[in-house]
Amino acid sequence: MKENKINLYLISVLLFMLILPIVSIVVEVFSADVDFSVLLVGKWLIFWAIGVRLLIAGIRQITKPSFTAHQIFRITGNDSFPIIRELGFANICIGIIAMLSVFRPEWRMPAAIAGGLYFGLAGMMHLIKKPESRNEAIALVSDLYIFIIMLVYCSVAIS
Repeated sequence: MKENKINLYLISVLLFMLILPIVSIVVEVFSADVDFSVLLVGKWLIFWAIGVRLLIAGIRQITKPSFTAHQIFRITGNDSFPIIRELGFANICIGIIAMLSVFRPEWRMPAAIAGGLYFGLAGMMHLIKKPESRNEAIALVSDLYIFIIMLVYCSVAIS
């Protein structure tokens, strides 16, 4: 599992799950005089970690299915490419809804539920399979992280 080169997948995951949400939260708290809250954190994680991340992943799965097949799932050959492209279509759909939820607050809960469940189930699959590569381990941790955050967000939002 040792890979020494710069891992662009890890960088993108950190950007969408940590850095860009934090920047967005800080900007909104200080520029719009909004109080820091779980709902604010959820708003920006839904946008970045679910919305932008899934949109970009979906585009990549449609245009370059080999990355998902070979680097994430360790599937050799090209037989899986049509299925990975269809996964890309689903990711784009969830991603767009999550991104638009910044402008439509009533869409946040459905986006959080769909995205959270998606990442939770994917994370469980990675956990059961046991990661064989760094990218699989990154996917496992990031998927379960998003699931847990969305679970907290939904719990707070409905209470």
